[in-house]
Amino acid sequence: MDITLALGGGGAKGNSHIGVIRRLEKEGFRVRGVAGTSFGGLIAALYALGYAPDKLEETFASLDQTQFYGHLPNDGPSLIGLAGVTRLLEEMIGDITFEDLKLPCVLTAVDLKSGSEVLLKKGRVVDAMLATIAMPGIFPARYIDGLELVDGGTLDPVPVIPARMLAPRLPVVAVVLTQPMGVPPQTWRLPFERYWIGRMVSRVLSKTRYDSVWDIFSRSLDITSRAVTQYRLEMDRPEVIIRPQVYDIDTLDLVDVHEVTKRGEEAVEAALPQLRNLFTWRNRWRRSIGVYQQRSV
Repeated sequence: MDITLALGGGGAKGNSHIGVIRRLEKEGFRVRGVAGTSFGGLIAALYALGYAPDKLEETFASLDQTQFYGHLPNDGPSLIGLAGVTRLLEEMIGDITFEDLKLPCVLTAVDLKSGSEVLLKKGRVVDAMLATIAMPGIFPARYIDGLELVDGGTLDPVPVIPARMLAPRLPVVAVVLTQPMGVPPQTWRLPFERYWIGRMVSRVLSKTRYDSVWDIFSRSLDITSRAVTQYRLEMDRPEVIIRPQVYDIDTLDLVDVHEVTKRGEEAVEAALPQLRNLFTWRNRWRRSIGVYQQRSV
């Protein structure tokens, strides 16, 4: 049962992708190509490189998440740098290129100069990974071939079309980490509250009217993000959508990787009837002539 995966972004929530992949493998599904954006792009590239889900979970669980951030000398303007993440990826991957990967893989980013989506599928994998996770304003933009690249989720939160391009005759399974529309928006914390300066700023804001301003802004941003995700899913039409229940986790939260991974496995369990339905003889035939598509929003 061959599929392609489209792994959406969501910061710390993205650890659930590991559980999704592991459970899919256990159920007999074979991933033949993977596209990802933001944290989903990290998991996509590492999996395509050959990291098994168990190894990914072990690796991420062993890391000190408080050491991921910090500015490097040549970073552009941003609230938080990716010094720790950069060092980690260089150690894990080094100069490996997309041509060295064991699975077809594409990561997505957005070029701030042109306002267009960019598909990253050649060159150094580390450079592409740092571009796809560059949350605008939070992390520094990444410059590749004259492009000023930021998080691909800005335009395409779940890269279904890039995944379909990797293997056009295979069904795309999209892993979505945002809440559907119609659910009350979350109140986001300041993205650097784990640092002493961030906590100080937060306390100051809480004593002023700007605390309410931030609350309004953050909830509006949450609504916009969910709306873009839903509209893209309705337009791009993945065959199956898997939604791990990770909505209580903020982008930069410190998390129990094992617990978040388990949520990904549970989401696959819930989606198994739809996944198996993809491979009935009728749907195989309909897909072979290009008329079959199924959604579960």
